[in-house]
Amino acid sequence: MTSEIIYKYLSNEASEQEVQALFEWIEASEENKKQFIAVKKAWVLIGLSENISSQSVSVIPIKPKNKIRQYLSYAAVFLLLIGLGKTILLFTDQSKASKEIVLELGDGRLEYFSVKNQTTLVNDKGDLVAKKFPDEIIYFGKTSNDKIVYNMLKVPYGKRFKLKLSDGTVVSLNAGSSLRYPEQFGLNGNRNVYLTGEAFFEVAKDKQHPFIVSANQVDIKVLGTKFNVSAYPENPTVNSTLIEGSIQMSETANPSNVILLEPNQMATWQNNAKKITIKNVDPSFYSAWTKGELAFKDTPFSTIAKIIQRTYDVEIINENSDLAKQNFTGTIKISDSSVENILDLLKRDTPFNYSIEHKTITITNPR
Repeated sequence: MTSEIIYKYLSNEASEQEVQALFEWIEASEENKKQFIAVKKAWVLIGLSENISSQSVSVIPIKPKNKIRQYLSYAAVFLLLIGLGKTILLFTDQSKASKEIVLELGDGRLEYFSVKNQTTLVNDKGDLVAKKFPDEIIYFGKTSNDKIVYNMLKVPYGKRFKLKLSDGTVVSLNAGSSLRYPEQFGLNGNRNVYLTGEAFFEVAKDKQHPFIVSANQVDIKVLGTKFNVSAYPENPTVNSTLIEGSIQMSETANPSNVILLEPNQMATWQNNAKKITIKNVDPSFYSAWTKGELAFKDTPFSTIAKIIQRTYDVEIINENSDLAKQNFTGTIKISDSSVENILDLLKRDTPFNYSIEHKTITITNPR
């Protein structure tokens, strides 16, 4: 991956193909991910240097071109000038971002959803782009295709969030998920968004502009429908469950590898086999989380443990081999249940002990 594409992405100048190629490169290895994070941190620091120029410190001016190269040349001087206070602020913001719902704007600014009031987002011309609420954001309007700006919404473990895109599409994001989407869709072309994690889509109908969800190694194309997509990076599959309408799932690198879904069907993409399979399901189990419920049907405990971790922002260490082999069926209302309630319920079927220290739960064999 050339540094030029990374810089273009950070400057919102990359094409859709370049963005997709960059995301695939980042996910290909841990080393690639670390390299991208390092460059992005440098980019953010440069933005800070430009923002504090009005303060009573002497900051070396940095021109837009070749920012990263200039940053590396002046890094030591810059860090000395910003002082300990700015450094603490940077790490505080990073810690805050890990626990709060964060909106990363196209220009690199961060917006948090922790304040219980309504605010608005405007573009550089002062035009209203979106209304921001504590648990929802609503976008408005369209823009010309050459001015599309992508934002990234990140939802941490333990939280869920809803956003209404500028075309009227409603997206519910589950815990531990992120969505990259246009601040305003273009007047022409497709409506492209990029998902990591799980989301439920209620797509606004627009036959002239197909809606495409890119998740891991597949694209899900729709015109107007309701469906759920689960594409957590730690899972070797991508599942798309159709509630109403019709969608097609295809391999991004091989569009001819495609399958069409009907309501009450789920398509599963297998990363290793590069294969898409389809089966009939009860879709209510796959959309229950949007109603504040956890629904299981003959679900292995390993899967349930992952869901609990994301939903309640905890870590589960299972040392009970019998429990690891068990499957469970049932429905739990999230707001009425704690992690302890759920574990005590599961213990009735398969006895085990557990201990909780801070947010780490260790499950052991019964004594």
